[in-house]
Amino acid sequence: MILLSGSRTRAQRLAQDLIDEGLNAFYTEDYDHVVKPGEVMALYGKVKRGYEYPMLKFVVISESDIFGAEKKKKKRRHAKNGEKIASFTELSVGDYVVHENHGLGIYCGIEKIEVEGTTKDYIKIEYDKGGVLYILATQLDMIQKYAGAGERKPKLNSLGSPDWKKTKTKVRTAVKEIAGELVRLYATRENQQGYVYGPDTVWQREFEEMFPFEETEDQTMAIEATKRDMESTKIMDRLICGDVGYGKTEIAIRAAFKAVQESKQVVYLAPTTILAQQVYNNFVQRMQDFPISIGLLCRFRTPAQQKKAIQGLKQGTIDIMVGTHRVLSKDVRYKDLGLLIVDEEQRFGVTHKEKIKKLKTNVDVLTLTATPIPRTLHMSLIGIRDMSVLEEPPVDRVPIQTYVLEYNEEMVREAIVRELAREGQVYYVFNRVNQIQDVAVKVRSLVPDAEVAVAHGQMKERELENIMYQFINGEIDVLVSTTIIETGLDISNVNTMIIQDADNMGLSQLYQLRGRVGRSNRTAYAFLMYRRDKMLKEVAEKRLAAIKEFTDLGSGFKIAMRDLEIRGAGNLLGAQQSGHMEAVGYDLYCKMLHDAVKQAKGVPAEEDFETSIDIDMDAYIPPSYIANEYQKLDIYKRVAGIETQAEAEEMMEELLDRFGDPPKSVCNLLKIAQIKARAHRVYIKEITQRGKTLRMVMHEHAKIETEKIPELVKRYDGRLTFTAVGKNPAFTYNMRQNSRDAIKAEPLAILAEVIEAMTLLRSNL
Repeated sequence: MILLSGSRTRAQRLAQDLIDEGLNAFYTEDYDHVVKPGEVMALYGKVKRGYEYPMLKFVVISESDIFGAEKKKKKRRHAKNGEKIASFTELSVGDYVVHENHGLGIYCGIEKIEVEGTTKDYIKIEYDKGGVLYILATQLDMIQKYAGAGERKPKLNSLGSPDWKKTKTKVRTAVKEIAGELVRLYATRENQQGYVYGPDTVWQREFEEMFPFEETEDQTMAIEATKRDMESTKIMDRLICGDVGYGKTEIAIRAAFKAVQESKQVVYLAPTTILAQQVYNNFVQRMQDFPISIGLLCRFRTPAQQKKAIQGLKQGTIDIMVGTHRVLSKDVRYKDLGLLIVDEEQRFGVTHKEKIKKLKTNVDVLTLTATPIPRTLHMSLIGIRDMSVLEEPPVDRVPIQTYVLEYNEEMVREAIVRELAREGQVYYVFNRVNQIQDVAVKVRSLVPDAEVAVAHGQMKERELENIMYQFINGEIDVLVSTTIIETGLDISNVNTMIIQDADNMGLSQLYQLRGRVGRSNRTAYAFLMYRRDKMLKEVAEKRLAAIKEFTDLGSGFKIAMRDLEIRGAGNLLGAQQSGHMEAVGYDLYCKMLHDAVKQAKGVPAEEDFETSIDIDMDAYIPPSYIANEYQKLDIYKRVAGIETQAEAEEMMEELLDRFGDPPKSVCNLLKIAQIKARAHRVYIKEITQRGKTLRMVMHEHAKIETEKIPELVKRYDGRLTFTAVGKNPAFTYNMRQNSRDAIKAEPLAILAEVIEAMTLLRSNL
């Protein structure tokens, strides 16, 4: 007889239980093993139900025959990842850009310029008072797309004016203060001893193996990182960023299970009542085979039920409490709280956030978010908070078909009828409670056969709960609701969404709403409608264009960034900081903050300078190789960021794969990028070629051992000279070829050799 279990741990335990009962049983992973008569072989595997061959005296029993039916486990297949954060590389002519040394200007495109027979691509930037700056495309890492206030036009800087320097100094001072405060908070948390959890128990392994789907690689890495945090002495503060439906809740469930294993209590804080109810259902379903007590605290519960739940928390009879901000109330006390899980932290108000902070001081915290607010995202990027990113989409998930159009009754009717014809359901979002009943009446008149109901936050608890249950059970065809459905609601049968007056909503909000459909392998549709003949504001138009553009799976982070560009940085690190961010742009502000945090942590600051290379060599991307300007800019930006040989090789492989064999001018571009990175490491600020002469200007505070310079100069037999006139000392190399063609072939090889030799000068201090 063969006994199959979907969990290796459980299969081993079943075999042991049978042995204890005196049966001849064993566990193996050798599927070729021949079962002898009277033996029971326990294996890891799955069949829907057992079967028997009486003539052969052979029986296969599945675990579901013993413990009841179980969900089918889907196989994972790698789907195309959505783009990572990339919106700052997407420049259009007319966009505002920030150059680190020259300030705010307007991007005017790429221009191919030929100087003395050498062709290169230059970025053209216009400044105030008619000033124009041409930057070599290889210096693209010095400019960022400006993301500041959304509607107000920023003030351009003038070339050569001291204003930009003053602005940077002012912002740097403010950034230093905030960095010091952040690091103090971080250090306090780091210095406190958190509870140290033990390694996974047998129950933990069994619980995880019973997960009805196969984890994505990102999920597995996030789970491992979360457990590492819990098993360490530090207090966990981890952010799980994942697009809608990417499996964040499962990570939280496993962390909660681990905490409960050691008699610690867990609180799951959800932003809405409906989401709290749904999360509670998920927890109950996943943990039904284990002796874990789970409570729910929200307005769907009667006062008597709430009182009982609060009592249970205090006495320790409730292990996991799922709830809305009600769990932050004064009357809620915990016997031994070990883990706080916060879902969509940005959805909570200031008062609630303050209460969460108090709760956080010595408790492990796991924060889940689908569209991270810039602050949360930024904290993570600079190492003030740990972050795990889920980028891999679930199995069979397809992008949502998104349409932006004027309100059209016929289109509404057709969309609903089409969805009902495939036995699906529809969300109709209208965000004004005082007119929502009128809208529902209109929908009923358009589709008389459909069962239409209304849901909004001002309804009585019981009434709202009943409607949501009826909708989940498929008794309601069209749910006309406010944005109460925005966060976390997961009903796989709803695959059409119509949003009326979509232009009045924020971008992240639209993205979240759209994420409520397309939760299965069916094609989902989202119709974003605005009033007929209405003149859209520029910001609303950008919003709707962006939501239409970002239909790829995993666009949540891109959306958050674009949202930041459109609506302005807002309250990133307190109201007083938004002005500073507006002055220099989000990217440069983040860079300054990153440097200030490192400095406050005691990490020695590297000299901040740029290295430029201008030599007689064609180094550009011709239109015949990459015609699309967006793609060309992206490649230039990434080439400018190359620092190692391995990165250059990777870039070359990608170019070959995407665009075919690169022409010589593109190969030169990659070589120059590598030379530039090496030159920067030996404190070279500027490399220029004039005919047969290569000049390498050093940084004024170069950390080099000057006593070794004569030895280096001597090595080159008079071709290399050193001058120390003025602030910036320089090396000059004289190329002794007569043929101009030979000179053109030589500079890169000579530079590579000389720069390699100059590493001897680097100070070890």
